[in-house]
Amino acid sequence: MSDVGTGILGFVGLSALAGVLVTAAVTPALAVTGMAANNGISMFENLPGYLEIDDLSQKTDIYATQPDGSQALLASFFDENREEVGWDAISQYVKDAAVSGEDPRFYEHGGVDIQGTIRGAVSTYILNKDVQGGSSITQQYVKNVLINNGVREATTEEDKQAAYDAATETSPERKLKEMRYAIALEKKFPKDEILRGYLNIAAFGGRVYGIEAASQYYFGGKHAVDLTLAESASLIAIVNHPEKFRLDYPESETNGANTVVDGQPVPYADNKERRDYILDEMLKLKKITQEDHDAAVATPVTPVITEPSTGCQTAGGSAYFCDYVTWVIKNQFDDPATPDVNEGTQLLQQGGLQIYTTLDLELQNRAETAVAENVPFVDPRFDVGSVAVGVQPGTGRVLFMAQNKKFTEDPEVAATSPEYTSINYSTDQDYGGSAGFQPGSTYKVFTLAEWLNEGHSLRETFNGSRRAFSTFNNSCEGGAFQVSPAWNPRNDDGRIANNAVDATAWSVNSSFVAMASQLDLCKLKQTAQAFGVHRADGAELGMNPSDVLGTQEVAPVTMAAAFAGIANNGLTCTPVAIDKIVKGNGEEVAPPASTCTQSVTPEVAHAMEYAMQQTFAGGGTATASDPGTGVPHIGKTGTTDNAFDTWMIGASTKVATAVWVGNVTGGDNRTNLRNTSFDSGSAATARHRIWPSIMELADTKYGGDAFPEPDAAAFKQVLVDIPAVAGLTFDQAKAALEAEGFVVEDGGQQDSEQPAGTVIGTDPSGQAGKGATIRVFTSNGNSNSTVVPDLTGMNALEAKAALDAAGLKMKGGGGNPTGTVTSQNPAPNTTVKKGDDVTVQFDSGGGGGNNTPGNG
Repeated sequence: MSDVGTGILGFVGLSALAGVLVTAAVTPALAVTGMAANNGISMFENLPGYLEIDDLSQKTDIYATQPDGSQALLASFFDENREEVGWDAISQYVKDAAVSGEDPRFYEHGGVDIQGTIRGAVSTYILNKDVQGGSSITQQYVKNVLINNGVREATTEEDKQAAYDAATETSPERKLKEMRYAIALEKKFPKDEILRGYLNIAAFGGRVYGIEAASQYYFGGKHAVDLTLAESASLIAIVNHPEKFRLDYPESETNGANTVVDGQPVPYADNKERRDYILDEMLKLKKITQEDHDAAVATPVTPVITEPSTGCQTAGGSAYFCDYVTWVIKNQFDDPATPDVNEGTQLLQQGGLQIYTTLDLELQNRAETAVAENVPFVDPRFDVGSVAVGVQPGTGRVLFMAQNKKFTEDPEVAATSPEYTSINYSTDQDYGGSAGFQPGSTYKVFTLAEWLNEGHSLRETFNGSRRAFSTFNNSCEGGAFQVSPAWNPRNDDGRIANNAVDATAWSVNSSFVAMASQLDLCKLKQTAQAFGVHRADGAELGMNPSDVLGTQEVAPVTMAAAFAGIANNGLTCTPVAIDKIVKGNGEEVAPPASTCTQSVTPEVAHAMEYAMQQTFAGGGTATASDPGTGVPHIGKTGTTDNAFDTWMIGASTKVATAVWVGNVTGGDNRTNLRNTSFDSGSAATARHRIWPSIMELADTKYGGDAFPEPDAAAFKQVLVDIPAVAGLTFDQAKAALEAEGFVVEDGGQQDSEQPAGTVIGTDPSGQAGKGATIRVFTSNGNSNSTVVPDLTGMNALEAKAALDAAGLKMKGGGGNPTGTVTSQNPAPNTTVKKGDDVTVQFDSGGGGGNNTPGNG
């Protein structure tokens, strides 16, 4: 279309604008036809008269607590770097510069500056020149609000761009809408409130929005209230043309880099020219004195660019905890009903949240130091990994989270060295973590818990020796089942533990499998889940016999929370990372809360605590981790097959800490940590150098109470009757004993009048702990043997007569021989040689001497 044609169409648009001015009771500067005015008035009146001002997109800040109780900024997140501030938080120079440079009649008009509007319209629509300004501050505010509303409601980058284009298009219709809203806003809000809104929403180049963020970014972290006259004018200059006048492109031609005065380059010449114009206007309007004006004009433009935090990489060693916090926001503030809208991400990037976390920076620094001093960030032999993570019992608050890597979300940086990663080894995959790591023997505490749940005791005996196991029960999958071939788990050493306390202290594999063989694996899994245990990759938690020894991949923070639950009388609280969230307007938002579950009864927890304290006693597997503070601790070590993963997890009543050192990746390049050393010492014992270093500070800072003593019932010895198997074949006796839960051992053959091969007795006989080993003796058919009769309750004469009949001799063993027999050695039903002595013990009944009837 020709310039003339375009100008005519522009004139029609201008006529509509003029008609609006008439409607607004403002004298138009141009004469227009009545028809055009009427059309403009009709169009104007049909527009909505109320502008909904959505919350501004503001940056979110994440804080941690310093040792003195103050808050330290970890990181910021934003789509638009903005911090909304109040009227009194903005320098008067800024306010006067904005009005003088952008809208001198701001405090006089009713929302639309006629002179500016007509001037801009004539230039843009009739003379067909570049788009000209002319909008009042109120109109500019309206335009920015429309941009903000449209962009915040958009869910894709394409939608955001479309919303921006719609709010900034060069058309009479857009201008009409702007004016209509501006007039309505002027009727609703005071001028100062509109100016404050404008200064908070205005663009200052790049992703910098609002006067406070601009002040901090361009002038060394200075707050807007502290800006000088020259600085204020420089910043207001930017809003006129952000990409031309911004101050962070010193080498670009758009900043007048080639401008030279008196042979010297002028820094930021474009910005200075616009700044000085604003200063001139401020002088004309008597906002400043001539002296102030001249001094400001003589001041060079000297920005001090201060980059804001743009993510967790600015949090240093706390970056992985910071990343965990972001995932909490992104996951837990998403609405499942709108899967295509990432509400959590939008809240993080736009919500202007002040997030106060659970992180204890003093403990965090100690954890970072302990990990760094004992585990390298990179090892040429394998992909080495380590974390230390702490959880507060009773609250679930995550106190620290350290890792032997540098955080980056840039794939190119991560590709340069294995010291960089974005993967948080402490957390689940859904929270920025890995697929988890096998917890090894630390997982045995859940077998201990279920053992006690089912009424077994800490001192109840069972056969803890290494052997093959073939029968297990899993009610979740049909009940009893056979393992073929039978499973014979290896122990680290030759120690045998025949009760739960020793099994825990020494971490004997065969002992825990023996316990599990008497339990329901389904219930064992459910007990682990009651402590919050789940797979890090989100899959269903498995429960095969081998899982008793810790072969399910779990995140360290999950294990730390579980141990915190044990230390907290069995009340387990899910991990939380945020104490408080405050929106930009001061309104508090409820942070995701911890959910606390009574995983086991307090009585069971106290018994668990007793057994787990023994790991720090002499010979216990956690002895090397004792920090020596005098604060009581529970603990459990863990080492997986081939020592690919090593763990130390433990707790006081105040802090639970999980330390993992191991191989990050699987496959053939994994290294046995027992065959490897770091500069700090053996790789397999690095956990025992990290854990006490952290807990020494935790104990000093938080203290720790004594764990409650278990009930007496926790130590009871549970005895069951041993079946009478004398006269049966060995196989028959073995079947009968195993059916009652005993382990059978062949005691060999002995002399007996019984037929050869038949059972003549057991050791022990009578009663024993379920699962105990029963030695079974069989006859060799030699008539020189005899079976010791049961003399209990007989008097001396009766006892001697019974022994004589068996071919044995009676020997006094104490007590009053006029009383009755209370015990004997050998025991009843024991096969011995004829002529052997049987020592008898009498009670004190009847009085009399100590003479014993003849023993020979």
